[in-house]
Amino acid sequence: MGTSQFERDTAIALALKTYSDMVYRICFIYLRDRADIDDVFQEVFLKLFQKKTPFVSKEHEKAWLIRVTINQCKDVVKSFWRKKIDLVENIELPLKDSSENEILQVVLSLPQKYKDVIYLYYYEEYTVPQMAKILEQNENSLYSHLHRAKKLLKQKLEGTEYEYSY
Repeated sequence: MGTSQFERDTAIALALKTYSDMVYRICFIYLRDRADIDDVFQEVFLKLFQKKTPFVSKEHEKAWLIRVTINQCKDVVKSFWRKKIDLVENIELPLKDSSENEILQVVLSLPQKYKDVIYLYYYEEYTVPQMAKILEQNENSLYSHLHRAKKLLKQKLEGTEYEYSY
């Protein structure tokens, strides 16, 4: 027996409430353009709405949303139109703490492969083996990316008052 429309609507509403910040952050890390972020955000949740097979668990749903969001963002980044225009709109995430915003700016200055692992490791608290499944990459490569990213972050944040254990 399939799920009713009410159950699907409730599940989508719950997913929006639970994962909208995460999807928005991932979009921001990749795109930093409000219109593109909004487009990808809507596309991700539309794909969720259209998905026919249920998730095995909440963790599976979260991983699926991360993977779909990253793929959608990569599609936008490599589009012809995106390559031909300069982004003029600089937006900030609505973070409560201004020091979080400063740290985020440093994270955004990293190469993309490092942004992914830093975001998933620190913000979503995934382990490297979990990231390997989500990003469909080799664990050893991700350990290297994470190590290099931490080293770069430490260099860029050196001299500031931030105390992080890397």
